[in-house]
Amino acid sequence: MKLRLLGAALTLASAALTGNTAWAQSDAATAPTPVHNIVLIHGLYADGSSWAKVIPLLQAKGFHVTAVQNPTTSLDADVDAVKRALAEQDGPTLLVAHSYGGMVMSQAGDDPKVTGLVYIAARAPDAGEDYPALAHKFPAAPASAGLKWSSDGYGKLSEEAFVKDFGGDLPKSEAEVLYAVQQPMGKAITTAKTTVAAWHDKPTWYAVSTEDRTINPDLERFMAHRMKAHTIEIKSSHLSLVSHPQEVANLILQAAGQQSQ
Repeated sequence: MKLRLLGAALTLASAALTGNTAWAQSDAATAPTPVHNIVLIHGLYADGSSWAKVIPLLQAKGFHVTAVQNPTTSLDADVDAVKRALAEQDGPTLLVAHSYGGMVMSQAGDDPKVTGLVYIAARAPDAGEDYPALAHKFPAAPASAGLKWSSDGYGKLSEEAFVKDFGGDLPKSEAEVLYAVQQPMGKAITTAKTTVAAWHDKPTWYAVSTEDRTINPDLERFMAHRMKAHTIEIKSSHLSLVSHPQEVANLILQAAGQQSQ
């Protein structure tokens, strides 16, 4: 017993020194509720197919999985898409989001069916918070320099930024395929603010991408710590769900109340 207490004290001390206090959060704060349904929310510059490697890993464990197709034209439109998916679920549901999808999930996650929230290198703003202002408190991620806008107000990453900064740990050929199906984002998203932060009331999990060049990894750590999320780190680009699907699936399985194998 004394050894266990000493180990816990050393963990807390180490976390305090490194600033990674999210690692010291008690699992009791994020106790999973077993679910049958998992709804996946994609981020910007992508679509539901970005979950293609994670989905079969979850289905193999018996879960009913739905990948939302967000229009990425506005926050409201994306939240509505998630709410439609939630309405189709037959019981308790775990929400999982990547990147900007975390903002959508924070808004839609107050649905009574939702038992928990899993953030994969994702935004997690507080209600009414200016996310760009929060991001500006940290060094800018390189991908932002590659965002290009069309004359009608839709943004896409340049090919170089997509391949190097968005999916930098993927084989170039695979990154190029994902670039080819990149979905433009509506300019309204850049100024949108959530009115709800479901993470205040729901158990949360977070996967930090340590090699992320789209969202600063320290910003990810800050948001995870602020939520008191059960947090892991993956040595990955922003697209950990593509380059490290098993690690991402393992975290989702844990949040779904099933121990990964």
